[in-house]
Amino acid sequence: MKISYNWLKQFINLDWDAEKTGELLTDLGLEIEGIEPFTSIKGGLEGIVVGHVLECNQHSNADRLKVTKVDLGTGEPVQIVCGAPNVAAGQKVPVATVGTTLYDEDGNPWQIKKGKIRGEVSMGMICAEDELGLGKGHDGIMVLAETLTPGTPVSQVFEIENDTVFEIGLTPNRADAMSHWGVARDLRAGLLQQEIQIELITPSTSTFHIDSRTLKVDVSEVDSEKAPRYCGVTINGLKVEAAPTWLQNRLKAIGLTPINNIVDATNYVLHELGQPLHAFDASKIAGQKIEVKTLPAGTKFTTLDGMERELHEEDLMICDVEKPMCIAGVFGGEESGVTESTTSIFLESAYFNPVSIRKTAKRHGLNTDASFRFERGIDPNSCEYALRRAAILIQEIAGGEITSDVIDVYPNKIEDHQVFLNFDNATRLIGQEIPKETIKSILSSLEIKINNVTESGLGMTIPAYRNDVTREADVIEEVLRVYGYNNINFTEKLNASIASNQKIEDHLVQNKVATQLTAQGFHEIMANSLTNPSYIDLTESLKSEHTIEMLNPLSNELSALRQSMLFGALEALAYNQNRRMPNVKLFEFGKTYHDFGNGREEHKHLSVLIAGQKNEDSWAMPCAPANFFQLKGIVTSILQRLGVTDTTEKPTKNAIFSEGISLVKNKKSLVEFGVLKKQVLKGFGIDSETLYADFNWDAVLAEITSETFHVQPIPKFPKVKRDFALLLDESVTFSELQEAAFKTEKQLLKNVNLFDVYTGKNLPKGKKSYALSFTLLDERKTLTDKQIDKIMKKLQNRFETDFGAELR
Repeated sequence: MKISYNWLKQFINLDWDAEKTGELLTDLGLEIEGIEPFTSIKGGLEGIVVGHVLECNQHSNADRLKVTKVDLGTGEPVQIVCGAPNVAAGQKVPVATVGTTLYDEDGNPWQIKKGKIRGEVSMGMICAEDELGLGKGHDGIMVLAETLTPGTPVSQVFEIENDTVFEIGLTPNRADAMSHWGVARDLRAGLLQQEIQIELITPSTSTFHIDSRTLKVDVSEVDSEKAPRYCGVTINGLKVEAAPTWLQNRLKAIGLTPINNIVDATNYVLHELGQPLHAFDASKIAGQKIEVKTLPAGTKFTTLDGMERELHEEDLMICDVEKPMCIAGVFGGEESGVTESTTSIFLESAYFNPVSIRKTAKRHGLNTDASFRFERGIDPNSCEYALRRAAILIQEIAGGEITSDVIDVYPNKIEDHQVFLNFDNATRLIGQEIPKETIKSILSSLEIKINNVTESGLGMTIPAYRNDVTREADVIEEVLRVYGYNNINFTEKLNASIASNQKIEDHLVQNKVATQLTAQGFHEIMANSLTNPSYIDLTESLKSEHTIEMLNPLSNELSALRQSMLFGALEALAYNQNRRMPNVKLFEFGKTYHDFGNGREEHKHLSVLIAGQKNEDSWAMPCAPANFFQLKGIVTSILQRLGVTDTTEKPTKNAIFSEGISLVKNKKSLVEFGVLKKQVLKGFGIDSETLYADFNWDAVLAEITSETFHVQPIPKFPKVKRDFALLLDESVTFSELQEAAFKTEKQLLKNVNLFDVYTGKNLPKGKKSYALSFTLLDERKTLTDKQIDKIMKKLQNRFETDFGAELR
């Protein structure tokens, strides 16, 4: 939010420099993020002087150029080539001298240099008003008053305002400070704490009077829940034109573009008092009646920006008897706004329900100065005051008469609220006792009325515009920020409570796994929990009835909470591959969200995704695509790192995989992984094979029972390897053979490995060949051939008996 220092000084007579004022505002909780100088005319007309045209002759080499002799008050006239059709001898004109910096319409600087134009020397430029920033005209040069003296700086001829602008990082709760008046209130309270007595000057409305009652607009219907207060008045016989320079300068200083005197006046009062207003062309109000109500869903309405919008059934609208005219508190309509032909207006000032305005503004993607204030809560009791203030201002700058009584529909007054402050609680929360008289002084300076004083505390009435001060703690915060955080003494004693943490903490486990994955070349991502609800159509595993949809989505693509971590990972993969990064390894910790009818649930997950080549091109290692077994190795290494073993492999039922496995323990699936279906990938424009693993992180954490680990010495005795080539039925899996082997030999068998698989030619139908290696080790002695042969015979018998295997 931008605040003009000159404007602020209209409320509070202060001669401090801007830096010092900014420091005090920051101490008061209105943090100053920047202080910038402002000049109403860019460059301040520096280097522009009054020139007297002594001679004006036709250029010898150009029909449209004139060669002039101009007296700049330096004694020796200078020659300037000018292309304006209205330049003539005897004129007083603005001249940009050599070295002067001017600015184009986009604010880009350019410099006047000595030069030649079609062979004639030119020592400056006679300027048009748009070249100086004094207007938009470019039909000819500016002609100044004949009484001016050559050499006079043009900055002394025209009104130039120099100002300082504060950029305030306003917190959402401080709706009361969203105006120059509100900032001045806080500033005065801070000055009083420093024993500087300054009066707060508020704009007077004593001159407001009704000239006649010739133009009446009735307010026949008001939705009192969405519009608790609605005020209005008519003004007739006004003239729409440019606002006076002083008003334009105020608006320009805070970054607003002047439009016309009526609109500028409403914007001025908005930023002056914090009360949004809206002016309707009274001649366009059908039936001379205003209705403040909602309309059926789907009603079309064209706003001031020319966009046709479809209304929601909860959008509050300002209507006449035939049509909607304005989205209440948010944006005006194209057909009822003030134009150059407007001669009468209905001026509106209202208090709208903050929640209603916030929802409407979000639904239509509109963020205006008015909605910014309404949705945070303005002062409901200043509506009529601001209306009178704006009406007086409009009369001053646009003429006209006030032609109706002030309409004020306020059926249920919003009352100020009561709070009691306990002095002991204030001392306890602040950490230091503040004198009671100081507390009373601070609260009074903030316009908080003290009703009664006791030994234990204060009974107070909080103004309705302070909607952020509702509890005792809020009052204590107000006292502390005005008293000054810097005035609170530091204690040498530091108190801290030590939390009793669980032995196994989720974030520590996540860090451990993240470190492991990054060491393996993975990148961590953090996808949005909001996702496109249409993604669930890509797989049968997700159901639309389980989706949790947002009430006020930012867009259709981000309107639902995710049911799966997969789609965020695929979006990241597609983004990288579209930028020629085909080899991608990603992981993410996050949550999924479901609505199962009887309640909403969220679950923690770890997702791992691999696509592209297993390794980069290298002379030392041939390039190979990522495959299922690479992913399986990563999955099992994560579980082993966490001490989760003895899992059982089962085919996964998740429809996102064309082939996949689920690792199960204690009847719970810990992780599902495999190759993603092409149908799923096609929805993201991905052609390459992609591998994905989804860890049920809650189930994994439940299986981590200890952080301890065991070490053992390296064996002294050699390992022995033996191989089997087995002919098996195609239905037999390696895991079944592995499990049977370890059941057969529990002590000396250390590892079983599948190193070759063959199917096809020279094998019976329905058969396959597995080549298995077995690692044997006795940690106490060297194995003998007799022992080895005995173990291998036992294994052969088990495979033949249980699986019908044959040695090849």
